[in-house]
Amino acid sequence: MPRSSARRELLVRGLLSLGVLAASTFVLLTSQPRLGLDLRGGTQIVLETPSEATSDNTDRAMEVLRRRVDELGVAEPVLARSGDHRIVVELPGVQDPAEAIEVLGRTAQLAVQPVTGPGEVVTPDGDSVGLGPVVLTGEGIKGAQAAPNPAGAGYVVSVDFQGDAPSRWQKVTAEAACHPPGDTRRRVAFVLDGKVVSAPQVDPSVACGTGMIGGSTQITGKFGRDEARELALVIRSGALPVPVEVVEQRTVGPTLGAEAIDASARAAVIGIVLTGLFLVFVYRLAGLVAVLALGGYAAVAYAALLAVGATLTLPGLAGFVLAIGMAVDANVLVFERSREEFARRKRLPRSVDQGFKGALSAVADSNVTTLLAAGLLFWLATGPVKGFGVTLSIGVLASLFSALVLTRVLLHLVMPVLERRPRWSGLHDPGRVRTWLAGKGFELFRPPRRWLPAAGVVAAVAVAGLFARGLELGVEFTGGRMIEYTASGVDAGRVRAELAAAGFGDAVVATSGDNGISVRTGPIDEAQAARVGDAVDRAVGGASQVRDELIGPSLGAELRRNALVALAIAVAAQLAYLAVRFDWRLGLATVVALVADVVVLVGAFAWLGKTVDGVFLAALLTVIGYSVNDSVVVFDRVRELRRARRSSPYAEVVSAAVLQTVPRTVNTGIGVLFVLAALLVLGDGSLADFATALLIGLVAGTVSTVLTAAPVAIALEARR
Repeated sequence: MPRSSARRELLVRGLLSLGVLAASTFVLLTSQPRLGLDLRGGTQIVLETPSEATSDNTDRAMEVLRRRVDELGVAEPVLARSGDHRIVVELPGVQDPAEAIEVLGRTAQLAVQPVTGPGEVVTPDGDSVGLGPVVLTGEGIKGAQAAPNPAGAGYVVSVDFQGDAPSRWQKVTAEAACHPPGDTRRRVAFVLDGKVVSAPQVDPSVACGTGMIGGSTQITGKFGRDEARELALVIRSGALPVPVEVVEQRTVGPTLGAEAIDASARAAVIGIVLTGLFLVFVYRLAGLVAVLALGGYAAVAYAALLAVGATLTLPGLAGFVLAIGMAVDANVLVFERSREEFARRKRLPRSVDQGFKGALSAVADSNVTTLLAAGLLFWLATGPVKGFGVTLSIGVLASLFSALVLTRVLLHLVMPVLERRPRWSGLHDPGRVRTWLAGKGFELFRPPRRWLPAAGVVAAVAVAGLFARGLELGVEFTGGRMIEYTASGVDAGRVRAELAAAGFGDAVVATSGDNGISVRTGPIDEAQAARVGDAVDRAVGGASQVRDELIGPSLGAELRRNALVALAIAVAAQLAYLAVRFDWRLGLATVVALVADVVVLVGAFAWLGKTVDGVFLAALLTVIGYSVNDSVVVFDRVRELRRARRSSPYAEVVSAAVLQTVPRTVNTGIGVLFVLAALLVLGDGSLADFATALLIGLVAGTVSTVLTAAPVAIALEARR
């Protein structure tokens, strides 16, 4: 590349970096984080369905409410059944509880009715009209969005139809258009929960008997922005099958104590510092550049989370810290490729440029597959799985910016120094791991299928754990019991400690006001409930029980079903992408290794007797992303070597690819390991389980590339 073009390209990257970092700094200085129930507490609202409502009605009502409060996937609410007719909704950091209650309480029964003339029903325009029979209900609504009114001030709500609703809409507007403009009967009313929210006239351009053709329309009225957004939300989230009544509202405290939060913060800081020191130790000045770029990554990713209004929970923050460790991977890929290039060229600037170029395909493919899965999880899933898709997408994009833009700019800024002192860069020699492997001359896959029986044994042991021990499902999946007490003085930390000592370490404790405390556990009998009461008594010096109710799972059947469907589609999409970018055999081998990693992680938790809860779900999704990432990096090298060694046996090519990527695997794994070890040792119970799951997944994802993905790819190639 000519020198002038290289300088122009560097200038563009530098300006882009400055712009992104400046915008991130502005967001960080002007925005406040929204903390979740575990860190800050929030508002608890108890809703009740009518006594004649069935259990199925209440379940369906809860899922509609979930869509309303968690539409963007970043609110992290908690919804659970309490008894047969009550639904407990906990909203973290709600700014206006009264508005939340209004939105939750709406039945959202939408009806479209023709206007028959003057009558007794009052419209937003202030006149009174008569209404004809219902011609269209909310079941014909596919979606709704608020937007500025293009014809004037205020906002409108655009409604998309589905099913036979477009033909019904055309028919009712065709009949209304037969009346002259200005006639009341030329109007069509939109009625929400028995109240007319808009009764616009059919446009004069619509001819009698023709009607309005198309799959959408607009609800016009005197809507402000917030009112239009609220109306669109309740319409597209669906109608409640039964009305709900607010029977209780109160403020609840954080479910985690200050000590647990402080310990987790210390663990995060220690893990990040150790990762930074490791990078500097291995890659010297280039490692220091990577540390600075990772600081930029953290700022950009955190600012993006604030910008989209994400609610930050402790597991979410732990995952964010872990993402910093995993973002090391892109930098390590570039540095290792630069080492390979320097061994051939002995000129550092050119070697670094070629290192970025050589690593680009691996970085792009691994991140695109992850981004593809994240986007589908956001689009198709609900609840915390949808939220995971949001945070994962932000992390991937920020990681790409950090590695491919910011690191490159910083390296070029220090390149005059590094060119004179190549040893300062840390990129001047191939590294100890690569040198040791090159000297041994390993042939991993001779014969190629010897690894598959070992992988089968590991998977069989994991599956045996599911049958021998079973999974210890958390309260989010099983439901359980919620017991509330009052006391003269409440210390949530002491209550948690006493419950843990009594064998209820997974219990969720939250304060309410100055003298209320609630304990949420899994399914327990009366004797165990009495032990919970004794523990609370000891902690607060005497407590009175005021409520004892059975609660349903907060991760209900619909949420679990949507998550599984979204995950299956995401895996299929990744397989399709890899089949196009590589080869269908390599894509299939990647998916087989992914399934093996999931089986190993779930089986390990069964053998260890650890609780499978919402935190485990986040860890599982992270492991899936890591598994695909690791296999893609290896297969990217397979593709490159296959072009250069067309006459070599395929097993030999795969073996060389695995061995050449080992330095990247080791260095990335150690960087992530520092963060996990700190969380495991210093974090609280739930975070320790989170770190345990990720540690198992990290090892499984790395080993499965050798034990499963590579041998499967070789076997499929041999069949061809």
